[in-house]
Amino acid sequence: MVSQTVELLKKELPLEQESVELCDDVVTGLVLVDIINGFCTVGAGNLAPVEPNQQISGMIEESAKLARVFCEKKWPIMAFLDSHRPEQHEHPYPSHCVAGSHESNLVPDLQWIEENEENVTIRRKDCYDGFIGSIERDGSNVFVDWVNTNKIKVLLVVGVCTDICVLDFVCSTLSAKNHGFLTPLEDVIVYSLGCATFDFPDHIARNIKDSITHPQELMHHVGLYMAKGRGAKIAREVSFGIHA
Repeated sequence: MVSQTVELLKKELPLEQESVELCDDVVTGLVLVDIINGFCTVGAGNLAPVEPNQQISGMIEESAKLARVFCEKKWPIMAFLDSHRPEQHEHPYPSHCVAGSHESNLVPDLQWIEENEENVTIRRKDCYDGFIGSIERDGSNVFVDWVNTNKIKVLLVVGVCTDICVLDFVCSTLSAKNHGFLTPLEDVIVYSLGCATFDFPDHIARNIKDSITHPQELMHHVGLYMAKGRGAKIAREVSFGIHA
């Protein structure tokens, strides 16, 4: 039934994806959204997958490949890591990714980016949206400063969840761009194979208070569709070149 619904949705809401080439003469930044144990590693926490998941595994693999290339080229990377105070609740979700816990750390395939990679900026956040989570007490914004300081023209976004933290961040970034806060930025690209979301079927959700059904493939498509509707480009593949 779910697969039929997904196919119907894709027909009613067709999503045009494109091949994207990133070139050395255009400053490009990579944003990794919440690719951490608490969302991606089997059994790691309340919101982690309970069994191996192909979409999530594929997202990790693609994101790690991109991170390797960006580090080789010394291109800027910002990684958002969900990290909450123990008493902080994020309704309707259960406690997750508590600061200092294994859950709030990068997955094993990406932990290397924290080791002597000068092009990498790590930002721990306590909310869905990395843009909002980058606001400091003095009103400055770490993400905005990162874009402007590096003169980033193109932003490539990957991570989880496609329809939640990724989408929220993309929408805020595009709004800030349109408002003139991100002067150098021209394009925001979401790489579909570099994103994933979770699967929460109806027969489980209906027995848990305040839970709603969340079919993975359907919500992944919806997240990408909504991002495109806000002005992002959706990439089906990403390659690297020399000149634009």
